[in-house]
Amino acid sequence: MDNDVSPVARYAHPDAKIDGKGREGVAGVTFKNVIKSFGQHVLVHELNLEIPDGEFMVLVGPSGCGKSTTLRMVAGLEEVSSGELYIGDRLVNDVPPKDRDIAMVFQNYALYPHMTVFDNMAFGLKLRKVPKAEIDQRVREAAKTLGIDHLLDRKPKALSGGQRQRVALGRAIVRDPQVFLMDEPLSNLDAKLRVQMRAEISRLRRRLETTTIYVTHDQTEAMTMGDRIAVMKDGVVQQVDSPEKIYHSPANLFVAGFIGSPAMNMVSGRWGEEDGHVVFTAGDIRIALPGPLADAVKRKGVGPRVVLGVRPEHLHPATSENDAGFEVNVEVVEPTGAETYLYVSHGDQALTVRVDPSLKAEPGQRLKVAPDLSKIHLFDEETEEAVR
Repeated sequence: MDNDVSPVARYAHPDAKIDGKGREGVAGVTFKNVIKSFGQHVLVHELNLEIPDGEFMVLVGPSGCGKSTTLRMVAGLEEVSSGELYIGDRLVNDVPPKDRDIAMVFQNYALYPHMTVFDNMAFGLKLRKVPKAEIDQRVREAAKTLGIDHLLDRKPKALSGGQRQRVALGRAIVRDPQVFLMDEPLSNLDAKLRVQMRAEISRLRRRLETTTIYVTHDQTEAMTMGDRIAVMKDGVVQQVDSPEKIYHSPANLFVAGFIGSPAMNMVSGRWGEEDGHVVFTAGDIRIALPGPLADAVKRKGVGPRVVLGVRPEHLHPATSENDAGFEVNVEVVEPTGAETYLYVSHGDQALTVRVDPSLKAEPGQRLKVAPDLSKIHLFDEETEEAVR
C-alpha cells in the first residue's frame, strides 16, 4: 500500500480498492434481514433484497428514506447493524471497503482538484500497482467511450459539470469492479445535462453489464434507467418491480402517489353495492367499479372507506352524456407542447387531467371529465394497500 494514502482516503474514496486481485465476472448483491440503526433510531428496517448479476437496480424515495444509507452499507462506509450483506457469494459485513471490489460515483464527483483528468481516472489503478501501459490503455479507452479523451490534460476546475461527471464515471469504469454504486450522480446537473447523462449511463451499463445500484429521489430517473426499482419510505421497501409494473400496478398509496409526474389523482370515498353493482361514491361522484376490481373488493373484505386513484392520462373530457363522469372547474391550463395539463377542482378536491393540445380550455371553464374504468386503482383507506 502507498504510505502517502491516508486511512481516510483508503476507506472513503471510491478508488480505494487496492488488493491487486483480479475478479471473475460480475456479482450480485443480496440483503438478508439487514437493519441499520443509530441507537434507538432505525434507518433501514429488515431489508430483504436480491440484485442479480448485471442488473441495474434503482433505489428511489424521498429524502431521509434510507436509500443512501443502504448504498453506503454496500460500499462499507456504514456498518450493518444486523443481518447479512453479500456481494456475490461472499459475506461482506466485516470486509473493509477497500476489499469489496466496488466503485462508487458520488453526487459531488469527488475529483482531486490538483490532478489532471488522466491522473484522476488512473489514481485507483496506480494504487493497485497496475502496470503503467495497462493504466494508459484503460484510461484512454474509457475516456474515448465517454467523449472526454480530449480533456485528459485538464484539471477539474477547467471542466463543466457534465464533463466532471463523465470523469467520475470514467474513474469507476477503468477499475472494472464487480459492482457500481451511484449516489444521486446527476442531481448537480441542469435539466438538459441530466437527460443527456441518463442516456449516457444507460448506454454504458448495457455495454458493461456490471451490477449497478443507483440511488435517486427523482422518479423520472428511476423509471427511465432501472431494470427494476425499489421504492423506499421511512427505511422500508414498499415495492420492488419493473418500472412498468410499479407504474401500472402500485402496491400501495405511497407508491401510487410517488411514482408518476404529475402524480396520480386520489379521491377518498366509500364503496357499496347497488343493483348488483359495486359502486364507488364520493360526494356527487359515482363510479361503478369494473368486474375484476368489484370482485376483489368483495373477496378481500375491504373496509367501507377506500381511495380511488386515476392517473392524469386516464382522466378524460367526457365524450357523451352517458359517460360515468363529473363536472370540474378548470383552474390552470399548462401547455407543454406535445400535451396539455389541466389543473382542475371538484369541490375541495384538486385533480390533474392530461388532454390533447387541440382541446382549447380556459381557466374558469366548466368541464365534464370521466375516468378510463379499465385504468382506475382502488386502495383500502385503512391499510393503504392496493385492492387487486
